[in-house]
Amino acid sequence: MSTRGNHTQENSTSRSKTIQQQSAEQVRRDIIRLCHAGLDSRTLRIEIIKQLRKVIPIDVSFFTTADPATLLFTGAVVDEFLERAMAQFIENEFLHDDVNKFSWLARSTTPVGTLIQATQHELEQSPRYREILAPLALGDELRAALIVSGACWGFMCLHRDRSSPHFTPAEVAFIGRLTPHIAEGLRTALLHGSTTGERVPDEPGLLLLAEDLSVVAITPAASRWLAEVAEVAWSHKLALPSAISAVVARLQAIERSTEVPPALLPKVRLRTASGHWLMLHASRLSGPSTQAQIAVIFEVARPTEIAPLIVQAYDLSKRESEIMQSVLRGLSTAEMVATFQISSNTVQDHLKAIFEKVGVRSRRELVGQLFAQQYRPRLVAGRDLDANGWFT
Repeated sequence: MSTRGNHTQENSTSRSKTIQQQSAEQVRRDIIRLCHAGLDSRTLRIEIIKQLRKVIPIDVSFFTTADPATLLFTGAVVDEFLERAMAQFIENEFLHDDVNKFSWLARSTTPVGTLIQATQHELEQSPRYREILAPLALGDELRAALIVSGACWGFMCLHRDRSSPHFTPAEVAFIGRLTPHIAEGLRTALLHGSTTGERVPDEPGLLLLAEDLSVVAITPAASRWLAEVAEVAWSHKLALPSAISAVVARLQAIERSTEVPPALLPKVRLRTASGHWLMLHASRLSGPSTQAQIAVIFEVARPTEIAPLIVQAYDLSKRESEIMQSVLRGLSTAEMVATFQISSNTVQDHLKAIFEKVGVRSRRELVGQLFAQQYRPRLVAGRDLDANGWFT
């Protein structure tokens, strides 16, 4: 009887494990489908977290897009429970030494990791745990940099309550297998959006911040831009949107340390709620009357600034990028042959590859796509072109 009972228990355990594996595989396939479903970025991230919760216990989460050039956050989907601590998390990420920093994961050969593993099972070794997670009664966290084709398009952080079990190696591996698919979804979501036709400021906006990031002054244009980039309806009483907090924190990190890689500048390119491209810059004011305030500049991103981002988003090779920019400049096939010293057949092969990746069928459609995203909204607004071909 004892032997039979043991066999029955083993068979039950085996069936349960098989069901769990089948459920995890179904969730993996569903997430991959979501990443190719043409969803906008925010909806995609919300739906991915919903799917992950089916197979991985997640108490709270943080899921942000990022500018692959600077690795700065461009817009976060974050559980309300974590919102009150976002300023602390950003300060930890950019201004303090700790384990599993997002920027480190983005440059690591292992872009997924847990806090328990990074601290060798001593969570108290992490300042982030001691100063932020423990006071919130949170324990282990699983972080992932979302990378495809060498470019990082976002970051994910999953949290467990302090009373919950730590993340397992199997859960880490599961997320690791999904990261390139999720990165691909974020990459293509950046391209799916279209402008809504809503009027946005053409003039630069200025936000002045004190050292504690309280608002000193703000121009009307900056107020309108803030409404475009805020994760929720923003007011002076709320914490700054994650994109602004991140660009300011990068500036402060550069001021305090020489260890920040030169390419990681205090600026970020992002797409706003209405589909327009925006560039944010942060700089420190100098002079006796400025009190060392921080200036955040909001500017409409010019095509030359977003072209490299679009090239990455479409996963174009270096040569395809050069050919695409030549098309935008109006060069003929013969001129491209002379410029790049390649045959006309090779030019056509590159054009075919570009058309397939961008989803167009001709040079005219390729140029038209960029025109629709950048120029049409300003023409509709009645703006005039200056001597450089930009809008006054």
